[in-house]
Amino acid sequence: MRYLLRLGHSFARLHVRLCHQSVYSSHSAPRSLVVDLGEKKLQISSGKFARFADGSAVVKLGETSVMVTAVSKTKATSSQFMPLVVDYRQKAAAAGRIPTNYLRRELGTTDNEILTSRLIDRSIRPLFPPGYFYDTQVLCNLLAVDGVNDPDVLAINAASAALALSDIPWNGPIGAVRVGMVDGELVVNPTRAEMQSSSLNLIVAGAPSSQVVMIEASAENILQQDFCQAVKMGVKQTQQIILGIQQLVREQKVTKRTPAKLFCAPADMVEYVRQLASEQIYAVFTDYTHDKISRDEAINKVRLETEESLKEKFPQAEPFEIIESFNVVSKDIFRNLVLHEYRRCDGRDLTALRNISCDVDLFKPLHGSAVFQRGQTQVLCSVTFDSLESSVKADIITTALSGIKDKNFMLHYEFPPYATNEIGKIGGINRRELGHGALAEKALRPVIPKDFPFTIRVTAEVLESNGSSSMASACGGSLALMDAGVPISSAVAGVAIGLISKANAHKPTEIQDYRLLTDILGIEDYLGDMDFKLAGTNKGITALQADVKIPGLPLKLVMEAIQQATVAKKEILGIMSKCLAKPREARKDNGPLVENVRVPVSKRARFVGPGGYNLRRLQAQTGVTINQVDEETFSVFAPTPGAMHEAQEFISEICKDDQELQLEFGAVYTATITEIRDIGVMVKLYPNMTAVLLHNSQLDHKRIKHPSALGLDVGQQIQVKYFGRDPTDGRMRLSRKVLQSPAATVIKTMSDKQSISMGSIHSHTTGSDL
Repeated sequence: MRYLLRLGHSFARLHVRLCHQSVYSSHSAPRSLVVDLGEKKLQISSGKFARFADGSAVVKLGETSVMVTAVSKTKATSSQFMPLVVDYRQKAAAAGRIPTNYLRRELGTTDNEILTSRLIDRSIRPLFPPGYFYDTQVLCNLLAVDGVNDPDVLAINAASAALALSDIPWNGPIGAVRVGMVDGELVVNPTRAEMQSSSLNLIVAGAPSSQVVMIEASAENILQQDFCQAVKMGVKQTQQIILGIQQLVREQKVTKRTPAKLFCAPADMVEYVRQLASEQIYAVFTDYTHDKISRDEAINKVRLETEESLKEKFPQAEPFEIIESFNVVSKDIFRNLVLHEYRRCDGRDLTALRNISCDVDLFKPLHGSAVFQRGQTQVLCSVTFDSLESSVKADIITTALSGIKDKNFMLHYEFPPYATNEIGKIGGINRRELGHGALAEKALRPVIPKDFPFTIRVTAEVLESNGSSSMASACGGSLALMDAGVPISSAVAGVAIGLISKANAHKPTEIQDYRLLTDILGIEDYLGDMDFKLAGTNKGITALQADVKIPGLPLKLVMEAIQQATVAKKEILGIMSKCLAKPREARKDNGPLVENVRVPVSKRARFVGPGGYNLRRLQAQTGVTINQVDEETFSVFAPTPGAMHEAQEFISEICKDDQELQLEFGAVYTATITEIRDIGVMVKLYPNMTAVLLHNSQLDHKRIKHPSALGLDVGQQIQVKYFGRDPTDGRMRLSRKVLQSPAATVIKTMSDKQSISMGSIHSHTTGSDL
């Protein structure tokens, strides 16, 4: 029996090996080409690395190289969506670094990795065939990073090349470029140094025929016409990359596999649902009294009745086919209402906003707060100030790869399950929350003053959600910042534009007819073709994110969406200004404070304390944060005025004038030994002073290894000569050694019972200085 099992395993391994050899040979011929992007040269190559993958490609710009592999299973997964996983991982070795964690290896996933993974996913997902529900994994591997060219855009192009050169069904290729604006001039794929002074960071992914599949942008409040020009320029450059990948595909004679099955609803079942339930579905979608919950309940009631009839009519049907048949009919009815009757399910015009209300200063203890309500989407935003030292510090690998070291403004987005009347896990953060928060943060960052003395954290908690919660977070965050007294340069508002389109019957990649929807509901996002989010001020654009569900958008449609969003954005800003027109003149009384404290060099050792003891005690007792600015100045951050007052009293007590002012340079004093150490003795010249170290080298002319060699002990009094404070570190300089010479001296004694005036009898030794 064991022999037969071993024999079976051997055959299985042989079969896998033969299959792998077949795949290996199909990718064995290395090929590469160079795409000319103006002054930049983009190299795309395949067939050299990772040849067991279904598809593999390396894209190189300068000395930055990114390899992406694509693998898709041939057995379908029972699902209702495309099970695509994209993982972009930063490699320390690629940046010439070693991770600083305990294990010295890459652990966990950083925010930058997640956001870049989402960027790639949004670019490639729309081009998979409808109903292709086969597990697909796209892995991005950084091979080398030169610190000049960012690898994220290269990863999108490498993913496109890997999928196009594989046998995986995919309607690509696509191309992607970054567009910056430096000194008013548009730059394609700018270097990291150029991006430091760029007022625009636009990543655009384009499909053949100058279609747009993805846009991600942040901008320093640039004008609409400049932004549109940048999009057009970016799309034009993507076409060169697409042509290059298409050339590689022709050279390698790629043949796409035929999936065993595409998961689509059978035509006869769809037709049955259409006859059975169309009128009921239409009635629900045209009943304007419904809100999100009641509309979902009404549709679900029709769904359950229809599915029961389907099961009786088609007993052999799979559960997916039953569910999808109803979905196809309800989606068609919903979309036809918009396309042919210009009607939306809540009764609004296509360009109308939902009812908007907002309020600020909700909770007095908070530094700033606001609630923004748009229809049934409600977001509560709060602002918290903290010290600049509490800013986000990027790990060394992210810093090496992106150049971002820290940031003193952050927006964190939370989407609890009750916001959609659901039950789910709380705690942690998922990719969606991170992505929505990053978009709202991009929208607000350009208006934050560069020299603000605090780190700012905005939390946006979605309390109710029915579409466009990320843009509501930008609106609520803007109001909360103004309520907190942050002198932002202008208020910011955001809106989401949706799309309902009809494809050309002869060319499915072309749009025959379409309608743009302003301020979309959750159902309009779910059943529509686009979620186009734009944020900005009355002057210009600060952020834009376009998620597309169809193979591409013509440039004309993108320009219309930008214009329609701009009109809506200005209308929202007008409503917000009625609540709070400008930032408050001053921060709230309970807000944090920052003050600089000057500590003379002579007092620094006492202020800091042995091993920083006094600073740690001060911070623990009062809650303040202290950092050294220069040699004599310390910055004190206090979360409240009360904490600052308490800290000031603490500092005054530590640094108050004392008997040290009466010590004279070169005079001899009686000191009391308080502690014996290996390197010397700790002594006090007067009772309430902090003990200072008298080093072994200053105890005697002879070299000693321990003070006990001189018979010294705790409590013993010795004579020392005072030489003031060290000008570099502020330490008190004392010496017993200089008094061991024959020279005569007059000894002075200081105690809490003895008051010594500047006129007291004293003499100076003639011994050598320290």
